[in-house]
Amino acid sequence: MPDSPPKVLVPAENLRTFAAALLEKGGLGAEHARTTADVFVWAALRGVDSHGIARVPAYLDLLAKGVANSAAEIRIESGAPATAVVDADRAPGPVALSVAADEAVRRARATGVASVGVRRTVHTGAIGYYVSKIAEQGLVGIGFVAGMPNMGYTGVKGAAVATSPLAIAVPARDHAPFLLDMATATIALGKIRQARASGTPLPESAAATEDGTPTTDPAQAVMPLPLGGAKGSGMSLAFELLTGVLVGAPIFASFHSDEPAGRKHRQNALLIAIDPAAYGDPDAFVSAVDRTLSTLKGLPAADGTGGVFYPGERSAGMAAERGEQGVPVASKVWRELTQRAEKLGVALPDTAG
Repeated sequence: MPDSPPKVLVPAENLRTFAAALLEKGGLGAEHARTTADVFVWAALRGVDSHGIARVPAYLDLLAKGVANSAAEIRIESGAPATAVVDADRAPGPVALSVAADEAVRRARATGVASVGVRRTVHTGAIGYYVSKIAEQGLVGIGFVAGMPNMGYTGVKGAAVATSPLAIAVPARDHAPFLLDMATATIALGKIRQARASGTPLPESAAATEDGTPTTDPAQAVMPLPLGGAKGSGMSLAFELLTGVLVGAPIFASFHSDEPAGRKHRQNALLIAIDPAAYGDPDAFVSAVDRTLSTLKGLPAADGTGGVFYPGERSAGMAAERGEQGVPVASKVWRELTQRAEKLGVALPDTAG
């Protein structure tokens, strides 16, 4: 097999400015373009390339087709001091959820705990970003997202629920923040596509054919299966109830009905911020977080594991490394970005080295 073309290394800030320029040419306002680019670069720095800079062309297409609203009028609705709903008006997810994260922090400062729902957004990006924004303010961040059904459900024939993600961020002082960011699927759709391209067999019970039959053949696989079977299925359905149903914009029931707009792309979310100060001394809290993480890392490592790690630790280390050396961009992604840049009249960024 021939060697893969080399990746292009781009300094993170250059990549952020470049992505923002493309998105602004694609129709977003300067501030919203910068926010969206920041989410992509955050993911790319941490090695989550599926939600990194490779997403820029897809977002340009969403804007061009009107699926994402470049001129969205975002509204914040509130029925109680500790709750709010951000009506995104089909704004890109990075824009809408950044607004929601800021609102959750502001309210949690006053009430101890606050939850902010997001209604009618499109593709939220890496939700670890938004809970990390909350954790940067010294609060605990929790996030759920639900979208279009594209995953199996235990006992159902065909795609039934979404690969709805969950993210939790907990601040620390001497360690990188704890950051759990996971989907309810055993394997990502992107991993299925990669396996199909390389001809690599898929893990057992990770994917299924169109009718829901489990398969390890990437050529036959069209959808992921839920993590832990019924457990992942149940989590996905719960996140639909806690997002879309809660904010009055359900997706699941509409998708599986005859409604004309039932299969129109959209997503909903819920962000929760918890202020440790409402429970006691916040300094004592982060000290206890550090002690917990240190205790975990001090436990005997199993043979062949290379060490003991907590969620978010390795991605934080990668972010620091890529922040110094540059963000690697796959050659295929770079070609597409170059083509979009030429079409939109955007200068390519300086690369690293």
